[in-house]
Amino acid sequence: MIRRMVFGMTAMAVVAMAQGLAMAQDASGKDIVTTAVEAGSFKTLAAALKAAGLVQTLQGKGPFTVFAPSDEAFAKLPAGTVDTLLKPENKQRLIAVLTYHVVPGKVLAADVVKLKAAATVNGQRVDVKVDGDKVQID
Repeated sequence: MIRRMVFGMTAMAVVAMAQGLAMAQDASGKDIVTTAVEAGSFKTLAAALKAAGLVQTLQGKGPFTVFAPSDEAFAKLPAGTVDTLLKPENKQRLIAVLTYHVVPGKVLAADVVKLKAAATVNGQRVDVKVDGDKVQID
């Protein structure tokens, strides 16, 4: 079931370079979590990072690249999926899903479009597909 949720989320994930979520700090020195909250369209991601206990990690020394699912992407998941993942007893599953969306290092938008795959923080590989101006992860 977790695999299905992970792949479902990544199929809908948006590479959020335009919103500035590409690395641990953007040009203004803001970390990923702060940037996500301020963008306004990543509230579910911010809540999930908090529930998973990953806020301090992503605010810490990086750099990290996050393929950040927007609130719109989370909304496309089957009903109850997010609520289930946010429960304390599912913390390890949530961590697995979230770290599947994080790549160690600084990967700029110009670099992402050249990738075929990337190794994630949780040790799995994601495939990168570019179709015109859209980038799809897995």
